[in-house]
Amino acid sequence: MAEEEETELSDDQKKGIAKWFLVNAPAGEIQYVSKDLKLVLNDDDVYNEAASEAFPVYNKSHLISLKMPGGFGDVLVTSYGELQDNEYLDPKTAQVAIVDHVKQACTKVRPATDEELPSAYVEEYRCALEAEILKYVAEAYPKGSCSVYCTNGKDVEEPGSDFDLVVVIAAARLSPQNFCNGSWRTIWNIEFKDDIQKLELNGKLLVGAHYFEEGNVQLDTKHECRDSTIFQSPDDTAISVANLIRRHETAYMASLEESYFKLSDNTFKELRRKLPITRTLFPWRNTRQFSLKREISEELGIGK
Repeated sequence: MAEEEETELSDDQKKGIAKWFLVNAPAGEIQYVSKDLKLVLNDDDVYNEAASEAFPVYNKSHLISLKMPGGFGDVLVTSYGELQDNEYLDPKTAQVAIVDHVKQACTKVRPATDEELPSAYVEEYRCALEAEILKYVAEAYPKGSCSVYCTNGKDVEEPGSDFDLVVVIAAARLSPQNFCNGSWRTIWNIEFKDDIQKLELNGKLLVGAHYFEEGNVQLDTKHECRDSTIFQSPDDTAISVANLIRRHETAYMASLEESYFKLSDNTFKELRRKLPITRTLFPWRNTRQFSLKREISEELGIGK
């Protein structure tokens, strides 16, 4: 039977495969993956198309933080602050960062327009909440970044209408020289419901880790939670929301640590075969019956 001839992949197929590898690269490793892909593809046009589509998706999903020129600090690359394809709002400084996704760099900044910023009423709540979240992040994630965005109702001028805020927290510890990288990302959607004087919180916690010293072990986990609190003044609301976020994130971190402590006692033991495939234990006290030399001699008739 003749062997089937291998068919050459089309450029679209190559681009699709390259995009998959780029988008699914672990935290902090997309540049390493892209370098290898460029060599494997050996086609700049296909690579450039794949990179131009994959890098924005990766950067936004990993909530990467980029330094803005001009001493404005860092900006989070996230869909919640995205104004256009390469423009991202930094609410803390009211600046808009222009980002080169493939180079993962902020090339320049411009002041945000009034239309791009929330009303003074909403900004009072947003700013108060951001101040509390900054304190929390400084304590819990010393190298982390955070931002608070208005995603709905940014034109609300006074009490009586609903609006939504989103808290985004991102922290990464990258140590490729030690063969390990990891990231912590949390997104908290907060609905300010004026009619019932209540805030609804929906949190999504994403944790990723990659260890690749003489192997390849990855962790990719997601946890969702909900909570609520009462609608208060900006400062009191900010303190209440920040405390809820702290409580849920601390509890989730504790649950992860507890599960890791149990790995050696439970999970790893379950991975081991309790009996060999023969369903009998190995007779360690009588290993002579498994003498390879004797079996070969008998089979070949040696010594007869």
